[in-house]
Amino acid sequence: IMARNKIPGTYNGIHRNVMRESSGNPLAINNWDSNAKAGIPSKGLLQVIDPTFKAYHVPGTSMNPYDPVANITAACNYAAHKYGSIDNVNGAY
Repeated sequence: IMARNKIPGTYNGIHRNVMRESSGNPLAINNWDSNAKAGIPSKGLLQVIDPTFKAYHVPGTSMNPYDPVANITAACNYAAHKYGSIDNVNGAY
């Protein structure tokens, strides 16, 4: 899906960020940070807030932010636009 949509990113870059953000739990939700306090908690494998998920959603994937494929592709699409690639993300984004 990423290649078809020209979204850069490697398995290693995705894996590194998934493990840091959610420890690999697709149902992870952050209920304590500033986003959560504003009513938009980070969700899923790559901890994406709903507005970012909707803005960078990749057509053909689920609209459920907890869906692993949808979450990863939306987050990688966002990272590509903001940082060039998920591979360039080495901390919370």
